[in-house]
Amino acid sequence: MSGNNQLGVLKALDVAKTQLYHFTAIIIAGMGFFTDAYDLFSIALVTKLLGRIYYHKVGAEKPGTLPPEVAAAVNGVALCGTLMGQLFFGWLGDKLGRKKVYGITLIMMVVCSVASGLSFGNNSKGVMTTLCFFRFWLGVGIGGDYPLSATIMSEYANKKTRGGFIAAVFAMQGFGILAGGIVALVLSSIFDYQFPSPIYSVDPYASTVPQADYLWRIILMIGALPAAMTYYWRMKMPETARYTALVSRNIKLAAQDMSKVLQVDLKADKEIAENKATDPKLNYGLFSKEFLKRHGLPLLGTTSTWFLLDIAFYSQNLFEKDIFSAIGWIPKAATMNAMHEVYKIARAQTLISLFSTIPGYWFTVLFIDIMGRFAIQIMGFFFMTVFMFALALPYDHWIKPDNRIGFIIIFSLTFFFANFGPNVTTFVVPAEIFPARLRSTCHGISAAAGKAGAIVGAFGFLYAAQSKDKNKTDAGYPPGIGVKNSLIMLGVINFVGMLMTFLVPESKGKSLEELSGENVNDETASSKASLSRRN
Repeated sequence: MSGNNQLGVLKALDVAKTQLYHFTAIIIAGMGFFTDAYDLFSIALVTKLLGRIYYHKVGAEKPGTLPPEVAAAVNGVALCGTLMGQLFFGWLGDKLGRKKVYGITLIMMVVCSVASGLSFGNNSKGVMTTLCFFRFWLGVGIGGDYPLSATIMSEYANKKTRGGFIAAVFAMQGFGILAGGIVALVLSSIFDYQFPSPIYSVDPYASTVPQADYLWRIILMIGALPAAMTYYWRMKMPETARYTALVSRNIKLAAQDMSKVLQVDLKADKEIAENKATDPKLNYGLFSKEFLKRHGLPLLGTTSTWFLLDIAFYSQNLFEKDIFSAIGWIPKAATMNAMHEVYKIARAQTLISLFSTIPGYWFTVLFIDIMGRFAIQIMGFFFMTVFMFALALPYDHWIKPDNRIGFIIIFSLTFFFANFGPNVTTFVVPAEIFPARLRSTCHGISAAAGKAGAIVGAFGFLYAAQSKDKNKTDAGYPPGIGVKNSLIMLGVINFVGMLMTFLVPESKGKSLEELSGENVNDETASSKASLSRRN
């Protein structure tokens, strides 16, 4: 099917050997995700510090903490911005081109990272308000990077190693999280050495030195550096051949651009291009019956699986505090000064990144073009379901001090299989299975569904997991259904995610045009596209 009606320039991309430009594209697109992860996850490193600085209560036994509504805003506003950015810039990437919009998102990330650190005001309300404002727009820029980076890498890659290349871009998130932890470790150590202070239980006021207000700002602002360093190279990348040829209809320019990239002489296929331009079956819109017939179920599959995955993935913060305390990574707040607390939290994040997050990402990179997207996603959801129930059903057993190590091992395996599983594949597949003129939009819709799930996971379950006994809830929170019942719900969610994966086509080894039906000019186009399920 793919041989006769595929443009020569696109066919050349599909069969091209892995070259330097592939790895250059991975680095250029991947540094965006490095920055995304650094910016999104670095706030967790400094929220305790913000509580000590701006919500200190004289005479309190414990250091100040962010009130629940403030903590939700500071941590969640970037997720809301990300959701909006994914929808808007995903659509814009199809309207204006990937390259034109790519630079805008990067500029937003650089400016808003710096502005977050410069949040102003002489009281807690002023600082938190401006911090939330800039982090919202930071999130919008980050959101735009999702569909654009995935689509660009997908359209540059050859069909043999495309999955691994797109996954490698996403896997740079792991290094971004790791970098955030290392930066916080180094800076908190330097500040603690330069400005020594007693622990909170000895002198509550002096335990947080005035210079601590600079620490969190510097940590957040450093997130602008990797994005700024890649701006020039992003602007030098040519527009993808698939957008130029299939959307802009400029076959000659697409051939010229890819001739330089591939270092071969390519000629434009005028006849095929004209057929594609005049075929009404290949010019349907997002809200058309033709799109619904061809891609409705796959879009439902990509949105629902990403939504369900992110509920479970972002709910991990419910259990981290118990795990960190159980193994002694984070002592009680009153036994540390402000710098010690930042150091301990950063150390925990660094260790998790090294031994759980990063290995899971790169297992997917290595095996996605061997096992296929479908197998890895099914496997990941299956083991996440099993391990969630393994934690939930005997939960009273796991909370005993002698059994905490087993809890930690199962918890770690749960999120290893999230990364060696649907956390990566839900990012990869939407960049492969939709038509070029709607690819970025559909990826943005899928990613936005994921961020909606992240908001549910991070905040809905934060309330749900509170104890049923109102005397045992965290300060400021109403009673919930408890951790055990929350874990059972998450297990069910993962199981449903596994079932919804059956709506998603396998894309391993196929050209983008074959998957989207853009090769075909006859009456069977829609059936061939929609029935390209698992072989």
